[in-house]
Amino acid sequence: MSQAPTTGTTERHRLPVRTLVAASIGNAVEWYDWTIYATFSIYFATQIFPPENAALALISTLATYALAFFFRPLGGLLLGRFADLRGRRTAMLVTILLMAGGSFVIGLLPTFAMIGWFAPVLLLLARIAQGMSLGGEVSNASAYLAEIAPRERRGRYSSFFYISTGTAVLFASLTGFVLAATLTEDQLASWGWRIPFLLGGVLGIIGLWMRRQMSETEQFEENKESAARIRNPLMLTLREHPKAVAQLVGFTILHTLCYYTFFSALTPFATRSRGADATEVFLALSIATAIFVLLQYPMGAAADRYGRKPQMLVWSAATAVLVVPLSFLIGPGFWNMFLVFVVGLGLYTAMTSVAPAIMSELFPTKVRALGIGAWYNLTVAVFGGTAPLVIASLQEADLAILFFVYVAVGAVISFVAVLTLPETKGSALR
Repeated sequence: MSQAPTTGTTERHRLPVRTLVAASIGNAVEWYDWTIYATFSIYFATQIFPPENAALALISTLATYALAFFFRPLGGLLLGRFADLRGRRTAMLVTILLMAGGSFVIGLLPTFAMIGWFAPVLLLLARIAQGMSLGGEVSNASAYLAEIAPRERRGRYSSFFYISTGTAVLFASLTGFVLAATLTEDQLASWGWRIPFLLGGVLGIIGLWMRRQMSETEQFEENKESAARIRNPLMLTLREHPKAVAQLVGFTILHTLCYYTFFSALTPFATRSRGADATEVFLALSIATAIFVLLQYPMGAAADRYGRKPQMLVWSAATAVLVVPLSFLIGPGFWNMFLVFVVGLGLYTAMTSVAPAIMSELFPTKVRALGIGAWYNLTVAVFGGTAPLVIASLQEADLAILFFVYVAVGAVISFVAVLTLPETKGSALR
């Protein structure tokens, strides 16, 4: 059950930082692994796929990235239902094990020259495991953070979700910066790309240890019998909560496009298509990501005070207007890339700081993890998983500008979806 609002003691509330970090670290590992795959794909593509055609190898690598996304809805469905029946904590232990294992497999994967087509097959299997893992992780961690938060502080608690994500992406970006600055292109392509994947596996082991000490949420304990009585939970979300499903899909379109545009797709696009220096791109992204992390908690606090809708409306409207003009700045020069990243990610914090709260407030506890897991991840698979592949394909056709028009259209759709949301600041979870 959500805690009632406190009276006269708000200023003395102490965040359970240890619990929030433990809940969020798995998400950090998940997103670190997904980010380094997209970031380092330009280096290992010809190691895992036939090297004769570099462009085809990169597209095949990104197609594997996209295909794994389509296992996210399955992971969200299965692991979300598992979390609604067996608990958020137990489900989050499973997701981090899958992700860390997949990262170790990729880091140690034999090359195409060594084992032929078994190399891309093993890569695909590892990515499928990670896709299912991430599908469950986002919904379960979101539900956990929302359920342990006092209702008047749910935005603040939710901000830790993307504090962890941003920190992980920053670590991935800094890893890329250090490796690009210290290794040659040949070294990165032959063995340097393995280092960040192996680091991801180690981070997973640390996350697993931290999560073992987490307690289960009271809301799950109070609703698990009700959840067990549901026979077709996915259809129940459509039958009893169709508006919530449509709203979740609507604002997730831009949510996922922003993430994969600024954190993943732009790095290879800027270096390969626009002639940007890889070291400068990694540095610009690293600094902008640090700002992104620092803004999460203040934006979560602002949402608790002023509401979720104003922030989300500003984010979607401004992105619709600015994303195409920003695309013309992508290219050589540190300051150009820094401006692109800091504007895009700065606006994005309006959404990320309250994403777990917004999603959790849409569904009742008995189907919360499954409802988020299935519909959020289906949308991410369709729009986010294909983003690097779409931009790479349009780049090959010399039509890259259309990708940013595509993002702008997604922003308009999300703006309309946000308009239909009720204001939920300070509300009790169902």
